[in-house]
Amino acid sequence: MRQMLILLSLLGMLLGSRWASADDDGEDAELARQLRQAGEIVAAQQLVEDARRRRPGKLLEIELEKEAGRYVYEIEMVDARGRVWEYFYDAATGRFLREKLDE
Repeated sequence: MRQMLILLSLLGMLLGSRWASADDDGEDAELARQLRQAGEIVAAQQLVEDARRRRPGKLLEIELEKEAGRYVYEIEMVDARGRVWEYFYDAATGRFLREKLDE
């Protein structure tokens, strides 16, 4: 199944404005909106807040991917030392899955 990537800007996400599609064709962005409206995925904002509690930093990007038949949010944050951390959450439940230092 085709992997879907959704790239969000911090401003857009926090203000609730349009999702920005990684490929700018709008199809993936529309799918993400539909999934959220249907209650199939949780709002990304609550997961960003959780990632910030785990390691304070600045949001770089959020991606929504399909992995092993489920949607997964990947949230990238940069910490005060300039290191980039990736946090993975089950998009349907909001459950934290793992973190990874992006080297």
